[in-house]
Amino acid sequence: MSDRITGSTAAEIADSVRALRDRGILLPGALLPPVRELAATLGVNRNTAVAAYRQLAQAGLVLSRGRAGTTVAGIEAVAQEGYAADTVLRDIGTGNPDPARIPDPSAALMTIASRPVLYGEPVIDPGLEEWARRWMAADLPDADFRITVTSGAVDAVERLLAQALMRDDAVALEDPCFLASIHTVRLGGYRAVPVPVDDQGMTVDGLRAALDAGVRAVICTPRAQNPTGVGLTAQRAAELRGVLADHPYVLIIEDDHFSLLSQRPYESLISEDHRRFALVRSVSKFLGPDMCLAIAATDPDTAERLAMRLSPGTTWVSHLLQRLALAQLTDEDAMTTVATAGAHYAERNAAFAARLRAHGIDVAAPDGLSLWVRLPRPAREVAEHLMRRGWLARTGDEFSLDDRADPSHHLRLTVHDLTDAEADTLVADLVAAAR
Repeated sequence: MSDRITGSTAAEIADSVRALRDRGILLPGALLPPVRELAATLGVNRNTAVAAYRQLAQAGLVLSRGRAGTTVAGIEAVAQEGYAADTVLRDIGTGNPDPARIPDPSAALMTIASRPVLYGEPVIDPGLEEWARRWMAADLPDADFRITVTSGAVDAVERLLAQALMRDDAVALEDPCFLASIHTVRLGGYRAVPVPVDDQGMTVDGLRAALDAGVRAVICTPRAQNPTGVGLTAQRAAELRGVLADHPYVLIIEDDHFSLLSQRPYESLISEDHRRFALVRSVSKFLGPDMCLAIAATDPDTAERLAMRLSPGTTWVSHLLQRLALAQLTDEDAMTTVATAGAHYAERNAAFAARLRAHGIDVAAPDGLSLWVRLPRPAREVAEHLMRRGWLARTGDEFSLDDRADPSHHLRLTVHDLTDAEADTLVADLVAAAR
C-alpha cells in the first residue's frame, strides 16, 4: 500500500491517504504502512510521516493502535440508550422512565398558542428564562451565570465541548460512563480520560490525575450517575472543588439529568471562583424524552460561545416547545406527578435492591432510573443465562471507557416498572444465573 501513497509534506501525504479512503481503495480496518516504511518509500523524514498520521488521527480518519499499527477508521455500531430493537425478550436494560408517570401534556398544549415568533426575536421564551434562572440560582447562588436553552442535554454537552475544544483535546469522563457522553466525546474527536467512580462519585485521585494529564473539560454527573446511580457527597464535592481550584479555566460540565426526580441533595464541583462552567438540566426524565429540551446555566463567556455554536444551525429551540415545558413546570398537578414519580422510582429500586441483598448480591446506591448490580461472575455470562429465561439485560462492559479492561461484573437493570411478582421472578433467575 505504501507505493500508492504519495506526497513530500505531511499535508500532502495525509491528503493522499484521505483520497485513497474516499475512493474505496483503503477500506475501514485497512492497515497503513509503518511510519519508517512509508518514510523510506516516499524519501521523506520519518517525522514527516509521523506528522501526516497525526493529522489523519486528529481528523478521525485513522486509528492509532500503538504496536498494532495504524488502521483506517470506519463507522462502528455503538450501544444506545432505550429499548433494544427486534427482541421478544423482556427488556430490563432500557434506562427509560415510566410513561404512566410522565405528566399528561394535553391541558398544557391548549395554553401555548400565541403569535408566531419571527427571525431576530429573542431565542429564549421570557417566561421560561425567568423560571429557569430561579431554578438554577437555588444551586448556583454565588455564580454569575446566563441561561441557554438547547435541544436536550446531549445537544448541550456536544455544543459546550465544541465551543471550548479542538480535536484531540482531552476530556475527563466518569468511568463507568453514560453512553451518550462516551459517543459525544469519541465522535467529536476528543480524547476520553477516565476518572473512576466510587460510592461518593468521582474520585479525588482520579480527577487529579486527569487534570495532570491536561484535560480541558470535565463532565460530571452530580447525582443519579448513569450507570452506577451514585451521587456526590458534600465532602467529596468539597474535595473535588479543592483539586479544581488550581484549574479555574478547565470547563466543568455538570449533567444533572435526574434533577427534579432525585431524592438526594445537589452537590456541585462549581465553586464561586471557577471561570468556565455549565450546569445542564434536561426535562427528559420527568416530562418525557421526546421533549428534547434542556436548560444550561453557564458563565457569561461560555454563554456567548454557546450562542455562537447554536447560530449557524438550530439557532433556537422552538418557542412552542419552550412554552409547553414552562406550562408543565409551573402546573401544580404536573409537578405533583413528577414528585410522585421520583418517590416511586426510589421505592421500587430500593425494594428490588433489598431482594438482591437478601440473596447476597451487592447493589450500589439506588438513585436514578436503574440499578447497578455487582455479580460474582462476568456479567456477560450472567446476561446469557438471563436471556434463556426470557430477560434482556445490559452489561457494564458497554459503559466502560477502556476497551481492553477486564470483563465487567456489573449489570445495569431498569426494574421500576416490574410488578412484585415479576420482580420476584427476575431475582430468582438472577440468583440462579449468578451461581
